[in-house]
Amino acid sequence: MKQTSHQHGGFGIAVILALASCVLFTGCWRSSENQVVVYTALDRQFSEPIFEDFTDRTGVQVRALYDVESNKTVGLANRIITEGGRPRCDLFWNNEILHTLRLERKNLLEAYESERSGDFPKAFRSPDSTWYGFAARARVLIVNTELLAPDEYPRSINELALPKWRGRAGIAKPLFGTTATHAACLFGTWGDQRAREFFRQVKQNASVQAGNKQVAQAVSSGVLAFGLTDTDDAIIELENGHDVAIVYPDQGEDQMGTLFIPNTISLMRGAPHGGPARQLLDFLLSPEVEVKLAEGRSAQIPLNPNVNATGRVETPQTVQAMQVDFEAAAERWGHAAEFLRQLFVRTDGGQTRTP
Repeated sequence: MKQTSHQHGGFGIAVILALASCVLFTGCWRSSENQVVVYTALDRQFSEPIFEDFTDRTGVQVRALYDVESNKTVGLANRIITEGGRPRCDLFWNNEILHTLRLERKNLLEAYESERSGDFPKAFRSPDSTWYGFAARARVLIVNTELLAPDEYPRSINELALPKWRGRAGIAKPLFGTTATHAACLFGTWGDQRAREFFRQVKQNASVQAGNKQVAQAVSSGVLAFGLTDTDDAIIELENGHDVAIVYPDQGEDQMGTLFIPNTISLMRGAPHGGPARQLLDFLLSPEVEVKLAEGRSAQIPLNPNVNATGRVETPQTVQAMQVDFEAAAERWGHAAEFLRQLFVRTDGGQTRTP
């Protein structure tokens, strides 16, 4: 059949769109070695300037795909799993660790002994050199200082489960992001029975918010007296002039300490641009990057003990840090996640099941 000019035009447009898609986000990136593809869970406003610094220094172009707030890190991790044996990204910059370990367990990460590896504590790097932790956030309590006097401040995450705070304390839904990571660590540290009972009590007492940012804002606005959130969200409310204070929880002699959750960086197995990817990985672990992230609005916490924090946040060197086996936490997360999903997600009838 003879094609009309209209049909030719439609075909041409389709080809152009296909080629554009290829250039933007497919294996066609492999045609240039002077670039590196990064899937990035850290907010663009914080990570993009770091990439620009790297490009200015090396000439290597960084092609970044960012996550979206609606699916947190899960979407990027699932994309990496879907791409499987034909990876389109070279590096995964995760803003937590749970899903990095999920990828490790699926054998999707490539071991790489970074020249910076010895700068970081063993607790925050893979023994197999498949991931490195840097620039952490701490899990803290943000307190409204207009509603609570200093001697009333909560000092432990266990207070979220106390009936005296019913309706006055907040927590993000523990299914995504750092709250899910925190839950996994509690299941790994406490065991199933204690962790399940804790979250049942939290569900009864606390106001469950969409995310850590919403927890911090509910406290700063006076809707809640205190809540569990991340240092970056708490710092923003504090530095915006709200009447809040930050408590690093569980600092008593017989308590478990404050959880620090690192950003993680990992090389993909079969990375299309392995050489530039290793360059960027080393750069991200450099002291200057941790300093820049610490000085930024989100006040990321340096994990390299030779890097000084800004004084806006505490570090694992200045407060008692929770001792966590992240691998064990990831091991237990599957059944823990199902329990928490049933506990915190509404059924079709609008009611919440209590497993």
